[in-house]
Amino acid sequence: MAITTPLLKLIAIFFILFSLFAPQAYSESDDCNSQSNDSCNDKEKALPLKIIAIATILITSMIGVCLPLFTKRFPALQPDRNLFVVIKAFAAGIILATGFMHVLPDSFDMLWSDCLKENPWHKFPFTGFVAMLSAIATLMVDSLATAIYGKKSKAGITPDQGDVAVEGDQEMAVVGAGHFHAHHHGVVVKEGAQETQLLRYRVVAMVLELGIVVHSVVIGLSLGASNNTCSIKGLIAALCFHQMFEGMGLGGCILQAEYKFLKKAIMVFFFSVTTPFGIALGIALSSTYKENSPSALITVGLLNASSAGLLIYMALVDLLSADFMGPKLQGSIKLQVKSYVAVLLGAGGMSLMAKWA
Repeated sequence: MAITTPLLKLIAIFFILFSLFAPQAYSESDDCNSQSNDSCNDKEKALPLKIIAIATILITSMIGVCLPLFTKRFPALQPDRNLFVVIKAFAAGIILATGFMHVLPDSFDMLWSDCLKENPWHKFPFTGFVAMLSAIATLMVDSLATAIYGKKSKAGITPDQGDVAVEGDQEMAVVGAGHFHAHHHGVVVKEGAQETQLLRYRVVAMVLELGIVVHSVVIGLSLGASNNTCSIKGLIAALCFHQMFEGMGLGGCILQAEYKFLKKAIMVFFFSVTTPFGIALGIALSSTYKENSPSALITVGLLNASSAGLLIYMALVDLLSADFMGPKLQGSIKLQVKSYVAVLLGAGGMSLMAKWA
């Protein structure tokens, strides 16, 4: 099932458009473009820190997203075990807090900046509006992708189901044969349900990867373009924590999607390199970077709003709701309590990181 092909196309288009428009977004020249005269602003000292950031964030991103993929060697961490459910809930809490506590507030700050014109930016809550549209668009992609690929998979098993139906009409002829046909039909239904669940996992992994990639490039760009040595060190530590645990959430989804090795490698690669790519792009633009220019505020603010809507939807609907309303957690109050604690710990830890990043 080549479900990653649309994802790769979307990521490629995003990178191309962002690379084309980003220089324009940071080349305005007005009063809001002036750099801070703070003593912490030192471009020469900031560059080595950015190089360190690229290496450390790349390594921690790879560790985070790859950890769940190696759980087959550890029986206690396999997807059907309780520990995996708890860890996935923790990672989902991190993704939820990323949307609410990091991306959404940044977008509000940017689109309500005094450097933007009163009309229309201060007359209408664009951040909430774009985030809402993004969540609806994510729902549409989620639903349509599941329906389209679901029909394709059903088309592949329709002949077998047809054979079972025809044979089922003859069940009353021979009791033994009838028992066999009923059993065979049950096997087909069970396989169909498993195929549908696997399809959901693949759609979730694809859409979540897209949202994280957009967000990762934006936060990388902000770090790469900053020359504030006082804040970069703390920011690097916060982003390493952020990328590692966000990667664990994505890695768990990739594991459940049961992709082949090549598709897993491609998704791991894109997640791992997007923040370093954003940092490198920010470094390239740092000489002309004006974080308060109207174009920069609007471009990054709208991207953050769309990313926030996607991440919040994915965390609540496809990760948390899907698991908590599923048979495994519904069948165990004790496991539910553990998972709720994990969600709160993940969301709380990431919320605390909002102080630095």
